[in-house]
Amino acid sequence: MSDAINTVLAATGELFGKKDPTAVDRWVAADYTQHSALAADGPEALRALVSSLGDDFRYESARVIADGDLVALHGTYYGFGPDPLVAFDIFRVDADGKLAEHWDALTPVVAPTASGRSQTDGPTEVAEPARTEANRALVTEFAQKVLVGADYSVLTDYISTATYHQHNPEAADGLDGFGAAAARWAEQGKNLRYTKVHKVIAEGDFVLTQSEGEFGVPVAYYDLFRVAGGKIVEHWDVIAPIPAELPHTNGLF
Repeated sequence: MSDAINTVLAATGELFGKKDPTAVDRWVAADYTQHSALAADGPEALRALVSSLGDDFRYESARVIADGDLVALHGTYYGFGPDPLVAFDIFRVDADGKLAEHWDALTPVVAPTASGRSQTDGPTEVAEPARTEANRALVTEFAQKVLVGADYSVLTDYISTATYHQHNPEAADGLDGFGAAAARWAEQGKNLRYTKVHKVIAEGDFVLTQSEGEFGVPVAYYDLFRVAGGKIVEHWDVIAPIPAELPHTNGLF
């Protein structure tokens, strides 16, 4: 494990596992920058959030990927509201080994899903670490050409036609499943529109993109892809509306 992963897992374990507000003193930088729509800026706002967590609060981790000083978590929060929430969290760890910055996106758990898969199940362990940069390049090009550029004629250059496991709750497996879902969304006035890719976080066969766009309303897109044999074979996501007002001035991205 990288030092950044060790830091994030230890810090979040104390903050959100043990629900210990004093963990802020040990693990959070004085200039902690918050991008979440759920909390104000700075370590004291995080302390207040941890202090407010109820006895029924818990976090169930699905997977963790690290890329330099960035660590991305994918899992489910329980007791963070009336319904369980699937989430992506990204933390930046500074040179002192402290949590320095945080981004996230959350969406309600949906069951059943169109594919029969949950929003978080599937492979969890990073594989083929030597393929990290090749997989980053593949997904980055896919994001620019297909997601932002909307050139769906090259879709099969990037996504496997043989295996494409889908975890978006409204889309079935395979490219046909995605196409059918996209058509339904368009009928509902929710065309998939990506305007900017803000981050690409890669480790081994996993690549997470954080993007901005519209889905009927302005949204943050978090898309996690698994790559095998030079093609995208699996996809998880969270599509989170961008609120009109945030509890800080840092933006969501």
